[in-house]
Amino acid sequence: MTAYAPDGAVDLDAFRAHVRGGIDAGAAAVFACCGTGEFHALTPEEFGACVAAAVAEAAGRVPVVAGAGYGTALAERFARIAHEAGADGLLAMPPYLVVAEQEGLLRHYTAIAAATPLPVIVYQRDNAVFTPETVVELARTPGIIGLKDGLGDLDLLQRIISAVRTDAADESFLYFNGLPTAELTGPAYLGLGVRLYSSAVFAFAPEIALVFHRALNAGDDSTVARLLDGFYRPLVDLRNRGRGYAVSLVKAGVRLRGLEVGEIRPPLTEPAPAHVKELAALIDRGLLLAADAPENGA
Repeated sequence: MTAYAPDGAVDLDAFRAHVRGGIDAGAAAVFACCGTGEFHALTPEEFGACVAAAVAEAAGRVPVVAGAGYGTALAERFARIAHEAGADGLLAMPPYLVVAEQEGLLRHYTAIAAATPLPVIVYQRDNAVFTPETVVELARTPGIIGLKDGLGDLDLLQRIISAVRTDAADESFLYFNGLPTAELTGPAYLGLGVRLYSSAVFAFAPEIALVFHRALNAGDDSTVARLLDGFYRPLVDLRNRGRGYAVSLVKAGVRLRGLEVGEIRPPLTEPAPAHVKELAALIDRGLLLAADAPENGA
């Protein structure tokens, strides 16, 4: 999460504390100033300062992946800022507002990849949805190393994976589950061979996220089911009750766990107080479920 002080300015100390807490808890990477980190709300100067702070806090322990987006020219600018700030990679988000043909999308992401030496993960969601043929070309593009899927069309994703495996077999290409609460669809994505995902829950309850991750990868279906039924599905139901809750509810969760990261920036709005109360109860339930998991000694 990008932290803000009471006056609305970026709070780099709180931001660094959040990054540090995540790394200490066992994060494999840091996604800085991406979707949950309110990339859309940051100036280029704020973006650069936050990425540099994340890089300093990570100190080489884990890679830092920074967002890049808007139109092609601005996306290239954000990519260069991230590179100058020391980021290890880029998450290239959908272009601003427009719905483009596949050829235009390919040109857009090729330009981002050419702007810096940083490896690029392309984020499929909203107005950036790719055909299997386009993803094959992305996989062949120097600098583009993977696809993060925030669409959730498993039929399309299976066809994409098959096409890249067939037509770009020499390329090493990564796939990420990038849905807002990735754990809910984790078993389905795992069935397609997609093991990587970014966890919004990790931002406020790494204890729950890590128990789920271990259980999913160990084939502990009982623990996976208990956490899905008792925590993740109710969390998604709550998330779906407000616009922008995929970001603002996560930020509320960070505050509930004791780190003051400020409120969300407009145009997003804070969750309703009753919903924050429900979130607090859900976190308590999730922590109990996680503590009862076999690997935790239950």
